[in-house]
Amino acid sequence: MVPEEVEILSRLSQTLKARKGASPNSSYVASLYARGVDVMARKVGEEAVETILAAKDRDHPALVREIADLWFHSLVLLVDLGGSAQEVLNELTRREGVSGHIEKAARQDAQPPQGVES
Repeated sequence: MVPEEVEILSRLSQTLKARKGASPNSSYVASLYARGVDVMARKVGEEAVETILAAKDRDHPALVREIADLWFHSLVLLVDLGGSAQEVLNELTRREGVSGHIEKAARQDAQPPQGVES
C-alpha cells in the first residue's frame, strides 16, 4: 500500500474516534455508536452478506463498494470497542509471509479447550 492508502485508514480512524462523543443526531457514525454494539455488529454482518452477493454476481464495481462498506462498518465497530485501524494493519504485517495454514493452526493452539474459560 502506498502511504496515501494507509493514511485514509488513519484519518478515518481518527474521525470515528471524534464521533464517539457526538450527538446521535449529528452524524451517521454517532447514531451507530448510540445504538450499541449489537446494531453495529449486525450492520457488519449485513455488509458481509452484501459483499458475498456482489462476488457471486461477479459485479466488480458493486464488490468494491460493498467491501468499502464492510471495512467502514468493521472499523466503526472496532473503534467503538477501543481499537484502531493501526492494530489491524499491525496484525496484517505480523501475518505477512506466514502460511495461512500455519497461522490458523497457531490461533487454534492458543484457544482454551471448549468448556474451559481462560
